[in-house]
Amino acid sequence: MYDLRHTCATLLLAAGVSARVVMEIMGHSQIAVTMNIYAHVIPAMQQEAASRMDDALGGPGSDELGERDAD
Repeated sequence: MYDLRHTCATLLLAAGVSARVVMEIMGHSQIAVTMNIYAHVIPAMQQEAASRMDDALGGPGSDELGERDAD
């Protein structure tokens, strides 16, 4: 049963589901419990967030806001 719960929470977090929602699904009383158990998912989420911010600000490879000026 633990493996199924762990897989469920990991997949939900990796899919971008809010940690608060995952906490409620898992039945944890505090979000810290959820995040401590599933912290291994966080690095990938941080990289995705950084990539999205880079895209939003027109970073390298971004085509949403166009090219940056070279000045």
